[in-house]
Order: sequence, then C-alpha cells, then structure tokens
Amino acid sequence: MLVTVSDNGMGIPAGNVEKLFRMNSGVTTPGTQNESGTGLGLLLCKEFVEKNGGRIWVESEEGNGYRFKFTLLRYLS
Repeated sequence: MLVTVSDNGMGIPAGNVEKLFRMNSGVTTPGTQNESGTGLGLLLCKEFVEKNGGRIWVESEEGNGYRFKFTLLRYLS
C-alpha cells in the first residue's frame, strides 16, 4: 500500500530534505502561518511506518510544496 500526503505550500529546501527523519538534525522552519514545530511528528511517523514493514520519504521542490510518501507491508483491513 502506498500513501501520499501533499500540499502546495513553501516546499522544503533541498539541503533539509535528507535531514528531516534524523533525531539530532535541528531542522526547523516556520510554517505558512509562522507556527513552529519540533520535528517529533515525523520521527514518530517514521517509527510507525518502519515497525509495519514500510518505508517513508519526501519529495519536495522549494516553492512548490511537498509530497510525503510511505508504504506499509502490514496493515489492518
């Protein structure tokens, strides 16, 4: 199963994409309404996906939004 979550917002700078799923990367940028985040949500998503035999990644182009994608090998029906 492949799931995609996307938006058409600010996107993620190329240099930050590879850091998004690392605990100590310190990547933070304000959201579209200047909200802040900790990055904990993405780390939890990564943990959940991997525990279910899947993989998670992001495709992004700065200024053109992003697409977070993940697969699950085991899931409830």
